[in-house]
Amino acid sequence: MAITTRVVNADMRNWVFVRIETDQPGLYGWGEATLEWKTQAVVGAVNDLAPLLIGRDPRDIEQAVRVLKKHSFWRLGVIGMSAVSGIELALWDIFGKWLDQPIWRLLGGKVRDRVKVYTHLGLGDMRAVYETLDAEPLVQRASEVVARGYRALKAVFIPYSHYHAPLADVEKVGRLMETLRKTVGPEVEIMVDFHGRPASASTALAYIDALAPHRPMFVEEPLPPGETGALAQLAAKSRVPIATGERLIDRPEFDDLFRARAVDIVQPDICHCGGLLEAKKIAAMAEAVSVGVAPHNPLGPIAGAAALHFAVSTPNHLIQEEMVGAVPWYFEVVKGPIRMVDGCWQVPDAPGLGIEVDEAVADRHPYRPEVMHTTNAVLADGTVVDW
Repeated sequence: MAITTRVVNADMRNWVFVRIETDQPGLYGWGEATLEWKTQAVVGAVNDLAPLLIGRDPRDIEQAVRVLKKHSFWRLGVIGMSAVSGIELALWDIFGKWLDQPIWRLLGGKVRDRVKVYTHLGLGDMRAVYETLDAEPLVQRASEVVARGYRALKAVFIPYSHYHAPLADVEKVGRLMETLRKTVGPEVEIMVDFHGRPASASTALAYIDALAPHRPMFVEEPLPPGETGALAQLAAKSRVPIATGERLIDRPEFDDLFRARAVDIVQPDICHCGGLLEAKKIAAMAEAVSVGVAPHNPLGPIAGAAALHFAVSTPNHLIQEEMVGAVPWYFEVVKGPIRMVDGCWQVPDAPGLGIEVDEAVADRHPYRPEVMHTTNAVLADGTVVDW
């Protein structure tokens, strides 16, 4: 077994692709371990972990993940777990190809005939996603998304915040949400991403109350990760469903959310939480406490394919995030199973993940430092806040 990485720059993110070759000629698998602003660290983690799997049967996926986590000694954190996730996805790709079956069938089979999806303003273009803070571009970009056939979209127009929500900011958020709802109508679902910007439950609640009359499907990350007590306090008062979890990586972290009844929708990232098996376990935990799953996925096309297989096979899956418009050549670098009809992805039938990487296209987009958009998260008085 040989494990290698290939980095593909997609402006804001460097996609980290993981390739595993077996000793059977022609049998290999691809995974994705993309982690924003940690590219070289993740590549190094994959290289560090790879020797633990040499000589092992790639079909023993559960055992492989246990080895990577247990025999690393140190807890891996998000960098190590992203590396594990990329390796795990590649092992599933190999297993599906070996059996000549799509991965969703190996994860328990099909539980739905199509998968609801949502995208971002600008179809995922970085500047449209993070810099649409006024009504005119909001209307234009939302209209473009709906015209492309999407029936759900997400916007990020909560201002950089601290422990207080100024009235002018709250009223602007309410006006933007009203404008967005009038633009897309009642048939299109709207999600609002807070990005963990409010530093307190009271700040988050002020913005949620401004959004609530226009019925968002959910608000995402209204507080920074790890603030379970404050999140439970917020959930008890919010008139809008709360989603979070993209920056959690261990099942005990998700368990804390569920025990506190602090979330309505959980958002594990398959490329960070340990891969498909871990995401399925988290989804099962969520289902036991009546929580839906809407996986985080603003990453690359291999991550998108993995999310598709997860969605097809997971009963409490609600809706899937995607960013196929992040770069114009998204579908050129990876030929895959993602096909949207009437706002839904279709069920794939090719074996494994159903993808093939065009390495010549990948080579045209080599690693370069990502855009450090996070440095914009500074208040007028110089206070550094959450991006």
